[in-house]
Amino acid sequence: MSTARREPSASPPDSPPTGGRPSARRLPVDVVRGALIGSAEVVPGVSGGTVALLTGVYETLIASASHVVTAARLLVTGPRSQVRTELAKARWSVVLPVLAGMAVAVVVGASVLEPLVTEHEVGSRAVFFGLVLASLVVPARMVGRWTPGLGLVAVVMAVAAFALTGLPAGSTADPSLLVVAAAAAVAICALVLPGVSGSFLLLTFGLYETTLAAVSERDLAYVGAFAVGATIGLASFVRLLQHLLSTHRAVTLAVMTGLMAGSLRALWPWQEEDRTLLTPAGPTGDVLGVVGLAVAGAALVAVLLVVERRLERSGILADG
Repeated sequence: MSTARREPSASPPDSPPTGGRPSARRLPVDVVRGALIGSAEVVPGVSGGTVALLTGVYETLIASASHVVTAARLLVTGPRSQVRTELAKARWSVVLPVLAGMAVAVVVGASVLEPLVTEHEVGSRAVFFGLVLASLVVPARMVGRWTPGLGLVAVVMAVAAFALTGLPAGSTADPSLLVVAAAAAVAICALVLPGVSGSFLLLTFGLYETTLAAVSERDLAYVGAFAVGATIGLASFVRLLQHLLSTHRAVTLAVMTGLMAGSLRALWPWQEEDRTLLTPAGPTGDVLGVVGLAVAGAALVAVLLVVERRLERSGILADG
C-alpha cells in the first residue's frame, strides 16, 4: 500500500530489518528519491525530510541512521564485537543509492538550481508551496485517527514553524570553521525533520550563500568543518527521533504535520526580502500564473504518490 496509508510498526514499513540485496529494478528508483531529497535541501524553505517522507524512504533512513550512530558509539565505548552486527541492521541497499542521488543533486543544485530559484523567486516559491501543501496529506494520514489533543499539537507546532520562518536572514561573510560546524549541527536536524528546511536555517544564520560557494568551489576546509558539525548534530538527534517514532508515533507525526503546515509561510510566493508577507497581487500582479505554478507543484506530488503506489503493487518496492 502507499506510504500515506501505512500502519504503525516498530521497524520501517518499506524495509526488512537487515541490509538485504539491492534490486536491479529498485536501484534507479532509490537514486531518484535521493536526488529529489538532495535537490530539496539546496532550496531555502523546502525540507529534505518532507521529500523523504513523500517518497516513502523517511523511516528507513531514520532507522538506518540510528543503527549507524549506535555502531559508532560501540566503536568507542564497546563492545566492539557488536559493531558489525549493528551496521548490518541498516538497510544499505536503500541507503547507499539514496545517498548517491543526494550527493549528486546537492553538487549540481549548488551551481544550477539555486541560481534558477534566485532569478525566479516568486514562481519557484509558488511551485514549492503547492508541493509542500499537497505533501501534508502524507504525515496526516500516517497519524491515523486524529484526536483533539493531536490537533492541538499540530496547531502549536504550525504556529512555532510560522514564527521561525518569519525571522530575518542573517549575514556572515567570513565565518570561522567553529561557527560553520555549529550551524551545520543545527541545520542537519532539518534533514531528518519534515517541515524544517536546512537551507532556510543556513539562510537565517547567514551561511547559505557561503556554504553553496564552498561546495561549488570545493573548499575542503569549509566542507570538512560542515561535515563534522553535521555528523555530530545528526548523531545527537536521530536516535531521539527514531525513539519518538517508535514509542509516540501519532504525536510525532502530528508534530511533523504541524511543522510542514507552518513552514508554508517561507514558501508564500509574495514576500519582501526581509520575509514580510505581501498580498497575492504582489509586485508582479501575475496572480493566475503563480497560482497555476502552485497547482503544478501539488499535481507533481499527486503523481509521485500514484507512481509510488504502482511501483509497490508491481513489486519493485516490495520488501526483500
